[in-house]
Amino acid sequence: MIADALLRASVWLAATPTPTPSGTPDDDSVTPGVLGFVVTFLLAVVVVLLVLDMVRRIRRVRYRAEIAEKLDAEEAERRGDGSGGPDGSDGSDRP
Repeated sequence: MIADALLRASVWLAATPTPTPSGTPDDDSVTPGVLGFVVTFLLAVVVVLLVLDMVRRIRRVRYRAEIAEKLDAEEAERRGDGSGGPDGSDGSDRP
Protein backbone atom coordinates (compact mmCIF):
# COMPACT_ATOMS: atom_id res chain seq x y z
CA MET A 1 0.00 0.00 0.00
CA ILE A 2 2.70 2.53 1.07
CA ALA A 3 5.05 1.28 -1.65
CA ASP A 4 2.33 1.85 -4.24
CA ALA A 5 1.77 5.43 -2.98
CA LEU A 6 5.50 6.15 -3.11
CA LEU A 7 5.69 4.73 -6.63
CA ARG A 8 2.77 6.89 -7.79
CA ALA A 9 4.33 9.99 -6.17
CA SER A 10 7.69 9.38 -7.84
CA VAL A 11 6.03 8.87 -11.22
CA TRP A 12 4.02 12.07 -10.76
CA LEU A 13 7.14 14.03 -9.77
CA ALA A 14 9.10 12.61 -12.71
CA ALA A 15 6.31 13.53 -15.12
CA THR A 16 6.21 17.16 -13.95
CA PRO A 17 8.02 19.27 -16.55
CA THR A 18 10.87 21.42 -15.38
CA PRO A 19 10.78 25.07 -16.38
CA THR A 20 13.28 26.25 -18.94
CA PRO A 21 15.20 29.46 -18.37
CA SER A 22 13.69 32.35 -20.29
CA GLY A 23 16.93 34.31 -20.54
CA THR A 24 19.17 36.34 -18.32
CA PRO A 25 17.60 38.64 -15.73
CA ASP A 26 18.04 42.38 -15.94
CA ASP A 27 21.25 43.59 -14.26
CA ASP A 28 19.41 46.35 -12.40
CA SER A 29 17.06 43.88 -10.75
CA VAL A 30 19.75 41.55 -9.37
CA THR A 31 22.56 43.89 -8.29
CA PRO A 32 22.42 45.94 -5.11
CA GLY A 33 23.54 49.04 -6.90
CA VAL A 34 24.86 52.20 -5.29
CA LEU A 35 22.46 52.07 -2.36
CA GLY A 36 23.59 48.55 -1.42
CA PHE A 37 27.23 49.60 -1.59
CA VAL A 38 26.63 52.66 0.60
CA VAL A 39 24.72 50.65 3.22
CA THR A 40 27.39 47.93 3.31
CA PHE A 41 30.20 50.51 3.53
CA LEU A 42 28.49 52.38 6.38
CA LEU A 43 27.87 49.13 8.24
CA ALA A 44 31.55 48.21 7.93
CA VAL A 45 32.62 51.65 9.20
CA VAL A 46 30.28 51.36 12.21
CA VAL A 47 31.64 47.89 13.05
CA VAL A 48 35.25 49.10 12.90
CA LEU A 49 34.45 52.08 15.14
CA LEU A 50 32.66 49.85 17.66
CA VAL A 51 35.62 47.46 17.80
CA LEU A 52 38.05 50.32 18.38
CA ASP A 53 35.84 51.72 21.16
CA MET A 54 35.54 48.29 22.79
CA VAL A 55 39.33 47.80 22.76
CA ARG A 56 39.82 51.25 24.30
CA ARG A 57 37.31 50.53 27.07
CA ILE A 58 38.77 47.11 27.87
CA ARG A 59 42.26 48.61 28.06
CA ARG A 60 41.01 51.35 30.41
CA VAL A 61 39.36 48.82 32.74
CA ARG A 62 42.52 46.71 32.83
CA TYR A 63 44.70 49.72 33.68
CA ARG A 64 42.31 50.81 36.42
CA ALA A 65 42.42 47.32 37.94
CA GLU A 66 46.23 47.35 37.90
CA ILE A 67 46.35 50.77 39.56
CA ALA A 68 43.81 49.72 42.21
CA GLU A 69 45.90 46.62 42.94
CA LYS A 70 49.06 48.73 43.32
CA LEU A 71 47.28 51.19 45.61
CA ASP A 72 45.96 48.35 47.76
CA ALA A 73 49.46 46.89 48.06
CA GLU A 74 50.91 50.29 49.01
CA GLU A 75 48.18 50.81 51.61
CA ALA A 76 48.87 47.38 53.09
CA GLU A 77 52.59 48.16 53.32
CA ARG A 78 51.85 51.54 54.89
CA ARG A 79 49.69 49.90 57.58
CA GLY A 80 52.50 47.50 58.28
CA ASP A 81 50.53 44.27 58.20
CA GLY A 82 52.73 42.91 55.41
CA SER A 83 49.92 41.42 53.39
CA GLY A 84 50.82 41.89 49.76
CA GLY A 85 48.00 40.08 48.06
CA PRO A 86 44.28 40.68 47.90
CA ASP A 87 43.60 37.50 49.88
CA GLY A 88 45.64 38.70 52.86
CA SER A 89 48.65 36.47 52.22
CA ASP A 90 52.14 37.86 51.83
CA GLY A 91 53.24 35.09 49.49
CA SER A 92 55.37 33.21 52.04
CA ASP A 93 54.80 29.64 53.19
CA ARG A 94 54.59 30.64 56.86
CA PRO A 95 51.24 30.08 58.60
